[in-house]
Amino acid sequence: MAESGASTVGNGRIEAVVSDFGGVLTTPLMNSFLALQDAHGVGPEDFGKAMRAAESAGDGENPLFKLERGDITEPQFLEILRDGFEAAVGHRPELHRFREVFFQALDPNEPMIELMRELKISGRRMAMLTNNVQEWEPLWRTMLPVDEIFEMVIDSGYVGYRKPEKQIYEITLERLGLPAEACLFVDDMELNCEAARELGFTAVQYRDADQAIADVRAALA
Repeated sequence: MAESGASTVGNGRIEAVVSDFGGVLTTPLMNSFLALQDAHGVGPEDFGKAMRAAESAGDGENPLFKLERGDITEPQFLEILRDGFEAAVGHRPELHRFREVFFQALDPNEPMIELMRELKISGRRMAMLTNNVQEWEPLWRTMLPVDEIFEMVIDSGYVGYRKPEKQIYEITLERLGLPAEACLFVDDMELNCEAARELGFTAVQYRDADQAIADVRAALA
């Protein structure tokens, strides 16, 4: 099994780099959840309580996961989340401008974007693999030079699977036309990196820009 920083292709060359979006090419997603709490007047633990209440009232799965697969729409998700708030904390926030607040709290992670641009110029194939939401695409695509750097985007909201489900990695490999051993995956969630490693990817977990850039360079050396 390939670990972070280890080359796995027989000829020593990794041909493609597959990058996450939020938390790797942007500032941390926690910033967005804190902004949502401020905007809607809910406490730091209330979103978690509302999600757990929504899971219990439904089929036991986090409704955000369903939203990211495209199984439910954003309006349906927000209604489920409001139900969860009512059950968990006794009030029902309106959650106006949910997506706008979420993305306004994110900024491009310029060092990682420059790294991805450099890797494309060096001749690597470039793909983005993101857990995202169909309705949010116009917002996040305007944040970054996505089409300049990445030849393809595999978006959970459109393919019906989300990381760390193995099917979304398999879809990525099918679209690239490459084996996992020829690909480097970068994500801020270790769970997602481990799922990629199990399929044969080399994976780098992003913790901060300096660390991730060094680990990516070592993996590609």
